[in-house]
Amino acid sequence: MTRALVPLSMSTIGLIPKCCRACVAWELEASAARLAAHAGEAEFEKEIWLSGVMLTWGSAGQIVTVDDEPVGFALFAPPTAVPGAAAFPTAPVSPDAVLLTTGRIEPAYRDQGLGRYLMEGVIRELTRRGVRAIELFGREGGPAPAAAPDALPDLSLADLLGTEHPVGEDDVPSCVLPAGFARAVGFTDVKPHHRYPRLRLELGRDLGWKAQVEAALEELFASVSIPASPPPAVRELVGAGTNRRRPNGRAATGGADPG
Repeated sequence: MTRALVPLSMSTIGLIPKCCRACVAWELEASAARLAAHAGEAEFEKEIWLSGVMLTWGSAGQIVTVDDEPVGFALFAPPTAVPGAAAFPTAPVSPDAVLLTTGRIEPAYRDQGLGRYLMEGVIRELTRRGVRAIELFGREGGPAPAAAPDALPDLSLADLLGTEHPVGEDDVPSCVLPAGFARAVGFTDVKPHHRYPRLRLELGRDLGWKAQVEAALEELFASVSIPASPPPAVRELVGAGTNRRRPNGRAATGGADPG
């Protein structure tokens, strides 16, 4: 099994499930999201949103693939680009953080560590981009994650994703990450709530420095080429050059100059 992470872009947005591609509960205010869904324009609105975020900030997500097949994704963006987040009772998101809105692993690929793999990729990418912290709105309830880091559950949002309505009755987006999973991968509560706590993960500056150094070294080694040994004809030519006579009439040799 070969797994990889692919940045979300206009050319890769088609790799996320259609139900998620046509959901703009985070990208628009609740009333506008309902209108777009009713008019059948939600997918178009999602593409407009993604295009705008990419132009002003960069890629807004990552897609995880297994043997080149898309099996999951995670979306994130600056809080100013996510108006749907204002509906949460624990809003607003801290201005120095990027908001991780949602994520998903396809049912057939769960319990294989792909959820943790995807989260590690998101953390690594945002650290490399100089982001100070990641925040998310969690949903309380559901099964508790395993205590061992290597046994973390995969993102399982099939029961949380709204297929008929992009937002719930309380105007809160229905595709919310389980709070237990967030805590298991290192997030801590910054604003507790019985249903929608806001959690935060600090990104160490030393990790960002390390990522930049590793990238610089990789680029350096990629550009360095080791010259091959010269062919015999070139070696003979170089050797012949040592027999040229010096201005004082003596021949140049490799030994000491006789007295």
